[in-house]
Amino acid sequence: MSDDTANSLTSKHSFESQHHLVMHTRQQEFLEFAYASGALKFGQFILHSGRRSPYFLNTGGFSNGADLMKLSGFYADAIAQRFSSEFMLYGPAYKGIPLAAATAVSLNYKHNRSVSFAFDRKEAKDHGELGWIVGAPLTGDVVIVEDVITSGHSVDKAVDTIQKQGARPVAVVISLDRMEKCVDAEQSAVQQVRERCDVDVLSLATFIDLLEFVDNMRELKDTSIQLNAYGKKYVVD
Repeated sequence: MSDDTANSLTSKHSFESQHHLVMHTRQQEFLEFAYASGALKFGQFILHSGRRSPYFLNTGGFSNGADLMKLSGFYADAIAQRFSSEFMLYGPAYKGIPLAAATAVSLNYKHNRSVSFAFDRKEAKDHGELGWIVGAPLTGDVVIVEDVITSGHSVDKAVDTIQKQGARPVAVVISLDRMEKCVDAEQSAVQQVRERCDVDVLSLATFIDLLEFVDNMRELKDTSIQLNAYGKKYVVD
């Protein structure tokens, strides 16, 4: 467990008002931003797995310039903190495309690091700029920028694409690690990706951080009960 995650489990927050929480971790700042922007929602959502989830995070909900710039800043901070050597970004289609492009901008703006990026097409182009890959050539160490990991199939494809170009995938960065057991396994999708693809997986926040966030929101008292029950049933130990 990282120091940041440990801090998010033990720190206690106080209210300035019902709708404003004094944040002490970067993870909690991200969740507050996601909730305020409407990208993080609470209710009843049917997942691809068939499970009924009391919450859902859709990075497509960060749908204006200000939100995308702030979101990419969180990605850039997480990446810059972890990687001091040279790397490039790769955004799998479709949601990874704007995330990779915006994160490259934020790395330059916030951290003075000019980083190349590329993304793939769903279908190869047979005219003009041919092929599957758009942007900089895939070389050296590559950080994959994604929204979430569900089954991990999109990461498998991205890793395969990068390796076939002679580059080395070193990490995947996602917005939220749901920490859920896969339908047919005791591991989470993130744990399986780490083992199967031999890459690190970084997240802006985890389910544990989400529990703390909700526990401190008076308006989400009922949701807190539902989240804890959901976690006991589906979240990995």
